[in-house]
Amino acid sequence: MKVNGQIVDLEIQVADDGHYPDRALFYWAREFSTGLDEGGDYSLLPRTIIISILGFNQFQNLKKFHSEFQALEVSTYEPLTDKMALHFYELKKLPPLDKADSGRDLWLKLFRADTEEELTKIEEMGVQIMSDAIVAFRHVAASPELREAERMRSKARHDEAQALYNERRKEKIEIAINALKMNLSIDDIIKLTGLTREEIEGLKVTN
Repeated sequence: MKVNGQIVDLEIQVADDGHYPDRALFYWAREFSTGLDEGGDYSLLPRTIIISILGFNQFQNLKKFHSEFQALEVSTYEPLTDKMALHFYELKKLPPLDKADSGRDLWLKLFRADTEEELTKIEEMGVQIMSDAIVAFRHVAASPELREAERMRSKARHDEAQALYNERRKEKIEIAINALKMNLSIDDIIKLTGLTREEIEGLKVTN
């Protein structure tokens, strides 16, 4: 989106798939580099902000839930440019609801809410815009389209996990077959692969 001449990209990442800071930097580079018309002057490149809402703890050494990163000189902290900003909000570090001191904190609490009880507690804060957002969320969540989309996402996650399991099992079987050819003991092969004695005995018969 464009806000006051700035490009703002909002990303939401539920699970830690690894290397998220690199991804955030890639998102920034992509948006920043495409923010200039062909032949335009570099000074016209817009300030580009990446906002990442994370369902996991990315920065283990930082206790605060909001971190902002910019390009700075390493010894004097002189900013290189004001056109780069990466904001990270780690939902697991949020303070209790009764200590929320801004509308921003309430919105983050809404992102983190997992149960109807948590939604009700936010409603009880008496902030109209939050109540409206929760009503809208419940309406969308009840729609057949969303339920079907969630079913398909769940099926995709299951299929992916099953495919990964099958691939790893295939690798273990190949290792076991090679180990049998090298005359390793079944006990050693069990330790090496995690396969059961019966599975390895079966490989002896079929190979």
